[in-house]
Amino acid sequence: MKTHTRRNTLLSAFLFFLISSHFAQAIKMPYSKELLEQIATDIVVGKVQAIYSRTEREGKYEYVHKVAEVKIEKIEKGKVTDELIYVRYFDRHWIGKGLLPPGAASYSPQPTNGGICRFYLSRDAYDGWSLDGAQDGGYNVVYVNGIQPVQE
Repeated sequence: MKTHTRRNTLLSAFLFFLISSHFAQAIKMPYSKELLEQIATDIVVGKVQAIYSRTEREGKYEYVHKVAEVKIEKIEKGKVTDELIYVRYFDRHWIGKGLLPPGAASYSPQPTNGGICRFYLSRDAYDGWSLDGAQDGGYNVVYVNGIQPVQE
């Protein structure tokens, strides 16, 4: 019968820490409402008119880059002047063999065609995904939970 020694306990704790810290980086925790509001340059509520997508493979991942066409019903923050805007987000799928390695996940939740959502958007600013966000004047959805379905 094997007895637990201090050395075995410390070794077990170290291995648990090492493994759990590796997988802890795999998921980005959703932002709180307050942090979403702080990061977003624009917040709008609108109805999704259409969703356009383009799929590409990068290594052992498949990315579905999406653009939602949104008819704005209400502006809660920012200087959006258009009645119809296009917002960018993505879906990411592991297509390799074996276990999913650590890394970014897809946006969650995602809008549905005809659905009404609150969009936390970043325009020429940090978007939660890249260091400085897109600098092309387009609207990026704040990563990872910058889309919130609204109950009608």
